[in-house]
This record gives sequence, C-alpha cells and structure tokens, in this order.
Amino acid sequence: MTVVSLKEVSKEFGAGGVRALQGIGLEIAEGEFVSLIGPSGCGKSTLLRIIGDLIQPSGGDVVVNGKSPNQARLDRDYGIVFQDAVLFDWRTVAKNIALPLEMMGWDRARRAERVKELVDLVELTGFESNHPWELSGGMQQRVSIARALSFDPPLLLMDEPFGALDEMTRERLNLELLRIWEASGSTVVFVTHSISEAVFLSTRVVVMSPRPGRIVGIVDVDLPQPRTSETREEPRFAELIRDVRRLLRRGGGFDVEEGSGEEELIVAEEGLQ
Repeated sequence: MTVVSLKEVSKEFGAGGVRALQGIGLEIAEGEFVSLIGPSGCGKSTLLRIIGDLIQPSGGDVVVNGKSPNQARLDRDYGIVFQDAVLFDWRTVAKNIALPLEMMGWDRARRAERVKELVDLVELTGFESNHPWELSGGMQQRVSIARALSFDPPLLLMDEPFGALDEMTRERLNLELLRIWEASGSTVVFVTHSISEAVFLSTRVVVMSPRPGRIVGIVDVDLPQPRTSETREEPRFAELIRDVRRLLRRGGGFDVEEGSGEEELIVAEEGLQ
C-alpha cells in the first residue's frame, strides 16, 4: 500500500516567487523508513510540511493514505515530531503524551492505559510524573515521539528531531527510534542533515539538490535488520555513505575532494552540516 504519493510537486514563496521545490515525484510504501537529505535550504523540511498539511504546495499532486493531506490531517493519519520537543512545561510526561487523546475525547481509563503502553515503549517508566524541565534533551524527544504515536498514526513525520543533541545521545536515540518504528509499525518520513544517520535509520535515502529542491537520486539501504551499534562498522555501511555522498556532489550539495577512507567520509559529513 502506498502511504505517500507525490507527483510534480512544487513550492514557491513570496511575491518574488522564490522556488523552494520543483518537480518532486516520490512514492512511499507502508512500513518504509524514508530519509530526506540535502544541503540547507534545499526544501526537505518544506516537503515534509507539505505532506503534513502545514503548508500548501504551489503545484502538483499530494496524496496521503489515499486522500488529500488536509483530510489525512483531519483523520489523524499522521503524527509529527520537530527538532524541538515542544512540550508543555506545566504538564507531566504522562499528561504531555495524553494531550492528543484528551483532544480526541478518550476517557480517562483508556488514556491511562495507552499512556502506560507508550511510556514503556520509549523506556521512560518511572518518569511519568516528571515535568519536561526535569528531563534531559534526549528524554524530552522520547516524550515527543510518544505523544506523536499516542493515537497510533500510520505515518510519522520527523523534522531533524535529533539535530540539537550531542553525538552520543543522537546515536543512542537512533537505535531507540528503530526499535520504536519496528514495534509501532508506522511509516516514517525523516528529515536530516547527517549522511550517517540517514543511512543507519532508513530503508531508502532520498537525496535532494540545492534550491530549487529536486530529487537527484534515491539510495536503497540493504543493511540487515535489526541494526545495532556494530552496523556502523560494517563495510557496506561505508559504501552506502559514499553512494549518498556521490549523489549529493552530483546534485551540487557540497564540494568534496576525491579521495578515500574515513577522512573523506568525515569531510563529507562536515560539509553537509
């Protein structure tokens, strides 16, 4: 089943007609984990927001779960996680997670049961009564993910959710996100600047060009599941990073001197931050 279908999608901003996206065509199937990667300003977050009905395209067709993005939003077919956790400081962890369920009119007993399931899923048992300001950044993002999954959406949209975290926390949450994705069965569309993160998480990596954003290529990630910390040490992982880097260079995403080995991969990563 196709969860997201994009055909010739374009987006222009402002009276001057600044073109952010041009001719985007993409099909995302049920259960996929698809990452969007490209240089800053290439329109990957804009594309995510178009899928999520937060902004409207200037042209083209967008279908989410067989319906318009607006209808998919009204039907609560997706959850959204942003770079900032966007939690309410005066609400506890449990009450932040339960907020969408309250708005949907779930009774208290049903909400409590679902919140318990989600707290267990994101491994925050024991922190239900804590407030966001009592949690680390990584824990806050786990609360945000739990809230987005609270009503069991078939599609999860994630806009650089780990971009502000340190590298060690980020890698740990990458592992946790894969575990949550497998357990929830959701389809995920994930925006990132990190080549290694995109390859580690995804079933496919969609590579975009500088503005106006176009899809310059798609890399199928054939790393075995479940992925572990050791996955990052496998030769195939490095090969896939090089594949993504070559597409970025072909699309004009950044300049990297020809070379080989770990140093080249590091330069490629730094050039995309």
